[in-house]
Amino acid sequence: MSGTLKASAQTGAGLGLWLPRLAWAALAYNVLVILWGAVVRITGAGAGCGDHWPLCNGVVVPQSPTLHTVIEFSHRLTSGASGLLAIALVALAFAVTGKGHPARFGALLTLGLIILEGLVGGVQVLLGLTAQSTDPARGFVQGIHLANTFALLGALLLTALWASGQPLLRLRGQGRAGALSAAGLVLLLILGMAGAVTALGDLLFLPADGSVGIGTVKHDYAATASIIEKLRVVHPMLAVLTSAYLAWLGVWLRRLRPGAEVLRWSGVLWGLLVAQMLAGFANIALHAPGWMQLLHLLLACLTWLAAVMLVYRALTTLRVSSVSGAAA
Repeated sequence: MSGTLKASAQTGAGLGLWLPRLAWAALAYNVLVILWGAVVRITGAGAGCGDHWPLCNGVVVPQSPTLHTVIEFSHRLTSGASGLLAIALVALAFAVTGKGHPARFGALLTLGLIILEGLVGGVQVLLGLTAQSTDPARGFVQGIHLANTFALLGALLLTALWASGQPLLRLRGQGRAGALSAAGLVLLLILGMAGAVTALGDLLFLPADGSVGIGTVKHDYAATASIIEKLRVVHPMLAVLTSAYLAWLGVWLRRLRPGAEVLRWSGVLWGLLVAQMLAGFANIALHAPGWMQLLHLLLACLTWLAAVMLVYRALTTLRVSSVSGAAA
């Protein structure tokens, strides 16, 4: 009997080692899925399966597919695989962690956000908000899609941290640090949503003469310009504001709680902000080529993850430090 219990314990410990590995792998995989989704938009392949969802052109597996159909269908397959990963993450979290463990909550949140991600994508297809559609509703749905994507990446990151034995993040009692950190994340989320609309505008409404800068602004505010074109200028202005705020937030958090992790992630965030600003300028100067849009999106995902990590480290440090101070 004791041998059986020992074997079971060893099996549970072995499975426990796979939980953080699966969570980190799911995070990396979902970044790749997000980039492939951008390829679908850039190539205009969003209507590759027609207005059918979840079927593709009315069938499970398309027959004699065009290139656009292959691109769109492959995106659906990779997105479906991310759902299977989320289900496996939930099952493993419940198998190897006890009741109330934060990894369980993170895994469930991840699964919910992936389901929502699929539903938003389905709405885009069913409403015809793909390919060359210039319907203003497409910009709104694109922004919601990006917000959900960032929330998904944040949930996966927290799940991976909690699965790795990192402390639970408590939002209550964080004071000014919590409020300022939350403001930074909200600004970054809004910036990402505006960026999604701008990327859509660059795809659909690049001026025929290829003008950039003031020429593009004048074009966007012409009497015949659509709402998507008029919103395009918001993103670069928000980028400057948000970058300045996040740079200041990093300085402030380093002074308040100069822990090793806060120092490390504030530095990473600053580096990514600089890289993202340079990529944004290059994107405008080069007339938003597809490869530049993909790089810009990748940097946006990494910047979001770095900001979430900085806030997580700062708020958990604040909590630990305050407890230690009270004990002293």
